[in-house]
Amino acid sequence: MAYDRAFGDWVREHFAALGPLEIKPMFGAASVYANGLIFALLDDGVVWLKADDGNAPALIAAGARQFTYPGKDGVIMTLGYLSLPETAADDPEEAIVWARGAIEVALRKAAAKKAPRRKV
Repeated sequence: MAYDRAFGDWVREHFAALGPLEIKPMFGAASVYANGLIFALLDDGVVWLKADDGNAPALIAAGARQFTYPGKDGVIMTLGYLSLPETAADDPEEAIVWARGAIEVALRKAAAKKAPRRKV
């Protein structure tokens, strides 16, 4: 995993229509925040967007790849992130559409965490 600050600058410019983004280095990569929520990871020149059942099918249909990494025991592990489709790397308008979908995932996950649990 590696994060390049110049790549972070490109991401800020490419996703400028989202408003201010915060990028924080993390475990050799970086996390991208919009309104305090992580919606993407940056690693080795790839934008990885937060995904769930709501946006993953469309991302996969557009050519996105699953984020994977080798676990301690050599087993390939996955995270709930898919790559920004290649066509969106050259098209900021398309990239914004995908990023907004990832932000919606982050909002859903945050809302689910805040939902009070009922005592039985």
